[in-house]
Amino acid sequence: MTAKRARNIAFTALVLIAAAIWIFPLYWALTTSLRSENRIVSDAGILMDELNFSAYIDVLSTSKLPLWYLNSVGTSLIITFLILLTGMMCAYALSQLRFPGRRALYLLVVASFMVPAPALYVAQFVLMNDLDMVNTWWGIILPQLIAPVVIIVYKQFFDAIPHEMREAVLLDGGGEFTLLFKLYLPLNWGITAALSIITFIGAWNNFFWPFLIVTSEGMMTIPVGITQVTDSFGVAYARMMALALLAAAPVIVGYLIFQKRVTEAVMISAGVKG
Repeated sequence: MTAKRARNIAFTALVLIAAAIWIFPLYWALTTSLRSENRIVSDAGILMDELNFSAYIDVLSTSKLPLWYLNSVGTSLIITFLILLTGMMCAYALSQLRFPGRRALYLLVVASFMVPAPALYVAQFVLMNDLDMVNTWWGIILPQLIAPVVIIVYKQFFDAIPHEMREAVLLDGGGEFTLLFKLYLPLNWGITAALSIITFIGAWNNFFWPFLIVTSEGMMTIPVGITQVTDSFGVAYARMMALALLAAAPVIVGYLIFQKRVTEAVMISAGVKG
């Protein structure tokens, strides 16, 4: 056996071990959720030797999980759409239009990376309260629309488009909106898809701000709602695991389907921040 082949085998073995370590908590959660509570407490083995769906039925019938799904899907879709729309339009203006203060505005966008989001929560909560948006979708949505990375990524792509294409559209009588939505956007569908997926996942997983702005159980999103599920007779492990898996299922499925786009968006974001 050559040294190169031995290194490849060793590397493959390390990757398989790392994958097993990563997947084991999910496997354990699935196994636990498919067992009865008595079995979990008395004899909880590693192998999946029972298929008991009572925990899933209990969660879906007794909790407000469907309503939390609706809140999470609705707010995440709106957040994703508004972030991409406003970020794209802002990036287009900074890239293609010439107006006083353009460079200073772009530097302000870049400098906003230095401000951690939690540092704004107190001011944002006071503002949402003054606008009577506590316990509303807009109270959840509006403070999450600050996404400078989207503006920077779009601007970099818009800067790379040849100016001759812009001039040709202007000579044909096209305006700025025609340029943005019929020329620049179609040329960047790939990055738009990647940014939309990563933005949606981030909005879906956001816990801290929805936890602060929502006090009614009916307005909670999935990450907040799962913390409110308790049992009168103690900790129900199967029920907790079933709820956690149901809450994470859309993100897991979405990542598996759009893995390439998610990886692309993460790499782009990391490159911008780095």
